[in-house]
Amino acid sequence: MKEDVFILCDGLVKIYKVANLEVVALQGLDLAVRRGEMLGIVGASGSGKSTLMNILGGLDRPSAGRVWVDGNNLLKMSHEAINHYRRTKIGFVWQQGARNLIPYLTALENVRLPVTITAQHWSTARPHVEALLDSVGLSARKHHRLTELSGGEQQRVAIAVALANNPTLLLADEPTGEVDTATAAGIYQILKDLNSQFGLTTIIVSHDLSIAQHVDRVVALRDGKTSSETVRQPGRKGEISTQIGETEDQFEEVILLDSAGRLQVPQEYLEQFNIQGRVHLELKEDGILIRPTKTHSPDLGIHTQASEMMPVADQAETKGLRGWWKHVSGSERGKR
Repeated sequence: MKEDVFILCDGLVKIYKVANLEVVALQGLDLAVRRGEMLGIVGASGSGKSTLMNILGGLDRPSAGRVWVDGNNLLKMSHEAINHYRRTKIGFVWQQGARNLIPYLTALENVRLPVTITAQHWSTARPHVEALLDSVGLSARKHHRLTELSGGEQQRVAIAVALANNPTLLLADEPTGEVDTATAAGIYQILKDLNSQFGLTTIIVSHDLSIAQHVDRVVALRDGKTSSETVRQPGRKGEISTQIGETEDQFEEVILLDSAGRLQVPQEYLEQFNIQGRVHLELKEDGILIRPTKTHSPDLGIHTQASEMMPVADQAETKGLRGWWKHVSGSERGKR
């Protein structure tokens, strides 16, 4: 694994068993995250976002594949080692800010609690705790209880709590899901500042497609696999601007290939060109062209086997499965 790769997922599989059913949440997911990168993950419900976060945070174990975080092989770690990893390496921020907080404690006391659990002496830890509250803009509100804070302020306290154990990886699951647009922008900015200030590798799961404006890169998940990637390129002054002197970032979206060279074609493309089951691939000078076939088959497996069994000349005389079956039946009768 390269030194600058902080997270590496290779063929990651997660299968949940519910009663007599097996639900495949991750289907061979591949992902690499650089140290200090700020990554956004988007996808529809059931695409595998929360499952991936739980695995990276040490809350769940993968069923197969490889997953490395900061040199730790999460698949082979003991229960004691994974607990230590979770306490010392990971910071969690949930959609509900109150999930990280105790309502009858002040903001300062909430951030102090993880420090107390790790048996650090308060006299030496207090500057760190107060510095965290200052970094999220809550120095003036540190003695206020949860009920005295707005939803955005509660989420900022939750971010400070997540950083109390000096993690190297911050996982935020829908951190702006319960706040308005203006407050969400402020939370994103705080996460961005903390990412820069502490060198945190930060992963944010969101349904908000505008997250691309706040992170270095966005990876979309579909059906338990990485589907596409959007990379933000800082704009150049005067290139594209809404006002004089301002710049706009450029965004490039690409489709991701897995380790076997497979890709997921966006569903809207398949529907637009009525692609079902099979496609033509054409090698061009500057790439590969995917074109729909003129005919569609409801059962690729049978037709593929039939084509392999018949001579080329015979294939031209038969049409579909019915013609192939007549061909085979006639050959069998001829042998008798």
